[in-house]
Amino acid sequence: MKIEMLSTGDEVLQGDIADTNAAWCGQELNDIGLSFSRRQTVADKLEDIVDALHQAALRSDWVLVNGGLGPTSDDLSAEAAAQLIGKPLQLNQHWLSQLQAWYQLQNIAMPESNVKQAMLPEGAELVDNPIGTASGFIVQHAGAQLLFTPGVPSEFKKMVKQQWFPRLQAAVPESNGEVKRFYTFGLSESSLSDRFDPLELPPEARLGYRSSRPSIEVKLFYPRQDAEFERLSQLLRAQLAAHIFTEDQGNWALHLQQLMVAAGKKLVLAESCTGGMLAAELVAVAGSSAYLDRGFVTYSNLAKQQSIGVPEALLEQYGAVSMETSQAMAFGALANSAANIALSITGIAGPDGGSEQKPVGTVCFSLAEGDRCISQQLLLSNRSRSVVRVMATAVAMDMLRRYLTDLPVFGEYQHIKRIASKN
Repeated sequence: MKIEMLSTGDEVLQGDIADTNAAWCGQELNDIGLSFSRRQTVADKLEDIVDALHQAALRSDWVLVNGGLGPTSDDLSAEAAAQLIGKPLQLNQHWLSQLQAWYQLQNIAMPESNVKQAMLPEGAELVDNPIGTASGFIVQHAGAQLLFTPGVPSEFKKMVKQQWFPRLQAAVPESNGEVKRFYTFGLSESSLSDRFDPLELPPEARLGYRSSRPSIEVKLFYPRQDAEFERLSQLLRAQLAAHIFTEDQGNWALHLQQLMVAAGKKLVLAESCTGGMLAAELVAVAGSSAYLDRGFVTYSNLAKQQSIGVPEALLEQYGAVSMETSQAMAFGALANSAANIALSITGIAGPDGGSEQKPVGTVCFSLAEGDRCISQQLLLSNRSRSVVRVMATAVAMDMLRRYLTDLPVFGEYQHIKRIASKN
């Protein structure tokens, strides 16, 4: 089956808005064993959209069209579809009633411009949008089916997953199968390739990779759930070992929440260079209050002294970026909270502030419980400020994950140098 995607919009073509819908859909299609044969973007110009639709239909079985279904004058997808199939636009009374009911529920008068969103090509199949005002629709041209979808990501994703993917899977039954996912940390894509390229997989099995900092997802595709699928899953699990942060769901914070709640423990954070990024990751998951007691963002030396009691003499002797300071931050956070476990991070995110002894990317971490403190100093070199912060947050989460699952707390991370450690 050949599937093509056509994104519309000047703002997408000019780079003002990243085409995250196309990227997401490509990944989701891959997960069900299908893929785009081509993707393109066209400006908000009627004749260009019609031409792009025609050419795509000639090449494909399905054309996924995204955007241009709004109420404004530059939303041209419905008009282009009508021109493509040589049919007029006509009022879809069912969708107009849906729009009117939606606005009435919000106690808002429906703008007259929204009527445009109920004008569909004659004979088009309506595709419901349960969370927005732009309906989708399907038309046929040159032997292809063209699905028109709204550009709002939440509406697009729900429509595609609930109403389009089932059609594709019904049309291509062989695309249905099992997918096993491993979300890893500390390995590069090249090292994963070196590990798995020599494996002799059954002809019907295949591996896929997706890098989304800080994790790399390793996916095993297999047509059915059987002993061979389980054997291959076990093989990958053994190869990846402690580098596996989670399986089948990629939300690290949710996994940590489950581990902390199961352990019956509370967590406190003391962050410097990450500026609260670790706390933000953890509280993004509902229910985090069950284990996260509080977080301190102690960016300055004075804040470290006043908020969590880091001694001024220690800061003067070792500096803010040192294992000694990270340890004092962790113990200070415990002393000023009701938590059992503390995580602390202090480092140099850059682009300035580094030295020969402590270059940009130097980050110190500590995990404390009771009177025990586990610390390490890493060098996350040749990275931007934002990446240093993201990677530092990930390392701290990995330390906690390892600690709670009785793994060695110090992971082996490719392209990250360990300068010192204390267990």
